[in-house]
This record gives sequence, structure tokens and C-alpha cells, in this order.
Amino acid sequence: MRGTAYVPFLELFRTATFRLAFTYVCLFAASVILLLGFIYWRTAGFMLRQSDETIRAEVVGLAEQYKRRGIEGLRQIVLERSLRTTTSLYLLAAADGTPIAGNVGAWPADVARAMQNVINFTYKRQAEDAKETRPGRAVLIVLPNNYQLLVGRDMKQVNEAEGTIRNTLLYALGLTALFGVIGGAYISRNVMRRLELINRTSQEIMSGDLTRRIPVRGNRDELDHLAGNLNAMLDQIERLMMGMREVADNIAHDLRTPLNRLRNKLEGVLIGGTASREETIGALEGAIGEADGLIATFNSLLLIAEAETGAHRDTLETVDLRDVARDITDLYEPVAEERGVKLKISAPASVIVRGNRSLLARAAANLVENALKFTPEGGEVSVTAASPRDEAPYFSVCDTGPGIPEEDRERVLDRFVRLERSRNTPGSGLGLSLVAAVARMHDAKIKLDDNRPGLAAKLIFPRLIETSAVAAPAITQPQRHALPGPVAIQ
Repeated sequence: MRGTAYVPFLELFRTATFRLAFTYVCLFAASVILLLGFIYWRTAGFMLRQSDETIRAEVVGLAEQYKRRGIEGLRQIVLERSLRTTTSLYLLAAADGTPIAGNVGAWPADVARAMQNVINFTYKRQAEDAKETRPGRAVLIVLPNNYQLLVGRDMKQVNEAEGTIRNTLLYALGLTALFGVIGGAYISRNVMRRLELINRTSQEIMSGDLTRRIPVRGNRDELDHLAGNLNAMLDQIERLMMGMREVADNIAHDLRTPLNRLRNKLEGVLIGGTASREETIGALEGAIGEADGLIATFNSLLLIAEAETGAHRDTLETVDLRDVARDITDLYEPVAEERGVKLKISAPASVIVRGNRSLLARAAANLVENALKFTPEGGEVSVTAASPRDEAPYFSVCDTGPGIPEEDRERVLDRFVRLERSRNTPGSGLGLSLVAAVARMHDAKIKLDDNRPGLAAKLIFPRLIETSAVAAPAITQPQRHALPGPVAIQ
């Protein structure tokens, strides 16, 4: 069913998303270990330091009592304190280790004679039914006459607290790793579902269904952006495919008539044995004219393809659109006079752009010839090259003909599009397509507007440098550069 995708669970562990998630889990676990280890070290160290400070404080106090009250006073104080607490440990012993007073029943066997050093040991304490061995931490003091005083703290609760903290940290680390793996699998599964939809849609498109599109959830994440870009690419591919079909249909329609005429003329020459020499030459000249028209059509198609693929981008140079406007106006001025159309030029200053002069001249020629072809007798065609201050430079051709309906202005830029259904007017429908291709190659924009009456076609170029505001000299026999040859017009 479309819109759903099943991803085997075991496949998740071999996906790049799971590896990425697992790597993140490992890094996160390492950071958790460092953080929890630091917390454990600080917590356990704080409790241990607190016990040591308490022991040393009691040692100082008992030492002061011994100096003031002697061994008997010290014994009395040790007895009193031993009865009041179960966490503090005291043992006053004779030189041979015989206990005198305290709550530690016997001198611990594992206590070394380390003067003023904190030591760990174990001792036995009476529990409910029997004696139990408990951990302790104390300081050993040797008094005059070899009396020994052990002052310490019972460490069972501290050790249990440390164990609880340590186990809690281990459980937290384990749960972090577990949730990390589960989260990685969940994320990978969701990502894989969407990627599987993309793969499945791609396979359907490769099977020939160009209408399929990748689903977009609308949450504006990176996969939605990817899906949007792929859908835009698919739309463009579909438009190109439809354009190719239309081009093939139009080629078959538009070239069939001239090819039939060419064949008929040649066949008439072949079977017309009684034709005069002049008639034969006229028929051959007509056939050559038809062949030239076909060659011009194919040359235009080739030129459009080269412009769209950027084959001439390495030939870009600095071009003055004012010179292009002058050359094209001079070239078509006789044609305008013959048709009774007034051809004007407005190019008072240099208009510098970067481009291929030959292609720009051919595009300008197509625009002028289109305007002359559709402008009625007594009309006017204006050619303008200008670069207004703080605006982009442009080249425009305006006429007073019938114009192009607004809804058709985008469509006429496609190949072989002709608004005249009868197709009786000469032309192949490639003129504006070539202009649009040249504009795209030069990163320019083509704009078709209503001239009221007529059409205003404008090529808007990126700004390069400031144009010089130098007055144009009189337009008399300007030097021509790379004038276009035969052109295919709309």
C-alpha cells in the first residue's frame, strides 16, 4: 500500500542512522561515566573527609583533657563518650594492649602503630544475637607511659551510603545505555521508514510513473526539505519530458510540410521532362530554399541546446549592448522600410554586460525580427539599451503589434509554441525559445509585458560595472561585430 513502508527490525542494526545513534549513545555514555564518576568521587570523598575531620577534632579535644586531668580524667571522659554514641569509637589501652576504657572490646589486630595517621581497621560489636564485624577508621595516639588511645568512627553507614551511590550510578549508566539503544532503534526505524518511502517512490518513477511524488509530512525538518527538493526536481524532469514529447510532435508537424514541398518540387523536376531550363532552375532554387529553412530550424535547435547546457560560458567577455543595438538596427532597417514600419533606437550611453556577443546579437535579432513580423504597416518598433542609475542594465524591443495575451507569455518561451493555430505565418516557433535560452546562459531574465498596444520584450542582465554616461554619436554606418546569420523567429 502506498504511503507505508515496512522495515525489518534486524535491518535497523545495519543502517547508517543506527550506527550514528549508537555512536552518539557511546559518547553520551562516556560523558555520563565521567559525570557520575566525578559526582561519586566528590560525594564519597566529602563523607570520608568529614569523618577524618571529626576524628581529628576529637583527638585534639582528648589530648587537651589528658594534659589537664591526666590518665584518670582521660579514662573518665572516654567512658562517658563511649556510653553516649555508637558511631564514635574509643579505646584507651595499657602498654600491653589491655583495654582500660572505651566501646571497642579489644585492641584491633590489624591496627598498625602509625602515629597521627588515619587508618582503616575492623572490629567486633555486639549485635542482637551475635557479634558482627564492622569497618572502622581511627587515629592511634601513644601517650606517656606507653598508654595507647584509639579514636575513630564506625564506617558502616558511610560505606553503605557509598555503596548505594555507586550502585545508583551503575544503574543510571545501564539505563542510559539501554534507553540510548532503544532510542537509536526508534529513531533509525522512523528515518528508515521515510527513506524507504523515498526509495519506493524512486523505483516507481524509474518504472515509468512520472506522476509519483515523495510524501512531505509538513514538519519542516531536513527530510522534508530533501523531499521538497526531490519533488521540485521531479517536476522539472516531468516538464522536460513533456516538453520533449511536444517538441517531437511539433517537429513532426512543422517539418512535414516543408519536407513534402521539397519532395514535390524535386519529384516535379524529375518527372517533368518537358520543363524548360528556366523552370527546372526555379524548381531547384525553391528546393534549396526549403532545405535552407530546414537547416536553419535544426541550427536553431542546436544553438538552443548549446545555450541551455552552457557550452559557450567559456567565451564570455565584456560586451556593450549599445553596439549590439546599433548593429541590429542597421541590419533590419531596410526590412522595416520595406514593410512600412518605423524602426527607432535609444542607446544614449554604453551598457556594459558580460556575455557572448554572437549569442546576444542573435537573441536581439530574433526579438527585432519578431517585432517587425507582427507589427502592421505604419506601426513602430523601438530598440532600447540602457542602464538606469542603481538599476540593472537591460535590452528591450517594443512594438505596436497585437501583442501576446498574458496567459500565454510563459508558454511562448517553449520550443515550437506558436499562437497562430493555422501556422500559415512563416516561422518555426523557436525564436523566443532561443532568446530565453540565451538569457538563462547569461543569468539574465526575459520579461514580456503589454506595450499598450503591442509587446514589450525586455532582457534584464546582472549588474557588472557602472555604464559611462557618454552621449552616443550620430548613428551613421556603425561598425558591425558578429551579426547574426539566418535566424529562426517566433
